[in-house]
Amino acid sequence: MSNSELIAAATNLQELRRMREELDAEIEAEQDRIKAHMGDSEVVIAGPFKITYKPVTTSRIDSKALAKDHPEIAEAYVKTTTTRRFTIS
Repeated sequence: MSNSELIAAATNLQELRRMREELDAEIEAEQDRIKAHMGDSEVVIAGPFKITYKPVTTSRIDSKALAKDHPEIAEAYVKTTTTRRFTIS
């Protein structure tokens, strides 16, 4: 890939990311409109659509509290990974 092709690809990528941010904002706004209409209802039927908005409960380990209260146990279960971060600035 030549330098000019790399510049074009980076420029295109930044534009696509900007477009994605705009779409994400529009998606969020539409979801908020639907949620507002639903109020406390968990299920709404709208024509061919079954729209659900239900509470989901999850349980996770509070790693900060575990490390504070039982550092030796927390250390035994720490998993370190290395990744590469891709950025364009």
